[in-house]
Formats: sequence, structure tokens, C-alpha cells
Amino acid sequence: MTALWITAALLVAGFAGWPVTALVFRLARTIDDKADAARAAEEARRAAEDPAADVTVDAPRTPAQNVDGELTAAADAPSSAASVSAPLPSQRILRGGAIIGVLERLGVCLAILTGQPVAIAYIVAIKGLGRFAELKETPVAAERFIIGTLASMLWAAGTAAAVKVLFLS
Repeated sequence: MTALWITAALLVAGFAGWPVTALVFRLARTIDDKADAARAAEEARRAAEDPAADVTVDAPRTPAQNVDGELTAAADAPSSAASVSAPLPSQRILRGGAIIGVLERLGVCLAILTGQPVAIAYIVAIKGLGRFAELKETPVAAERFIIGTLASMLWAAGTAAAVKVLFLS
């Protein structure tokens, strides 16, 4: 029966941790978006209160661009839809994070179930050293790494502790 509980703990910690970590990422993004919106509103308020900001400058008009408030294109000019270039592909940061996360959660869960919590330090050290170059270059990657690692490890540790206390004592 012990093997069954250990297997169940490893499955729950390793594979059910991904949706939990994704939820934490979504929550962090929502908090960042709200902070960015508040910062933009504060900057707009400051700009509105700035007496030096009362200067308005009219943009130069190009011929055949504005007729009665409507935008029109010159007859021989190509449409704007045709001139839009394809978006550049974005570079993915922290590739392989989902697989590494599953392995990390399995390792943390196994370390706690076997009574070897020191092994968690090895897992964190290996993960940090493996990502060091990416984390050093990209602050966004470093933030994502920390959030993902903490959420992932807390899920795995909580799962292992619950199974150990409730079913393996």
C-alpha cells in the first residue's frame, strides 16, 4: 500500500503541479498588468497637472490624408494592409521549462518522501546553474524562473508532506 501512496504522490506532485504553476504565472501577470496600468494612470495625471505641458503642436498634414475628418489614401498609394510586414518571430525564453518543472517536482516530492530534504538544495542548485546564462541576460526570465520554481516546489513539497503525514505515518 505504501508504494501506491508514493506513486500517487509522485503523479500528483509531478503532473498536477503544471496547472498550479500556470495559474500562479497568470496571477503574477495580472498583478503586473494592474501595476503597469496604475503607473500609466499616475504618469498621465502628473502630465495633466504639469503647467509646462500646456503646449500643443499640430502634426504636419500630408496631402489627401484628411477630408472632412475621414482618413483617405491617395489613389496611387498602396493600402496600409498590404504594406504591413509579417511580425518577427519572438524568441522564447526558458525553453524546456515544462519538462524541467515536472522533473523538479518529482525530485522534490521524492526527496521529502524519502526523508532527504537536503536533496532539494541540489535540485535548486542544478536548476539555477543550468539557467544562469539566460537569467543573467534577461530580467524577465529571472523573474519567471523564480516564480515558477517557488510555485512548483511549494506544490511538490505540500503534496509530499500531505501524503507522508496522512497516509505514510
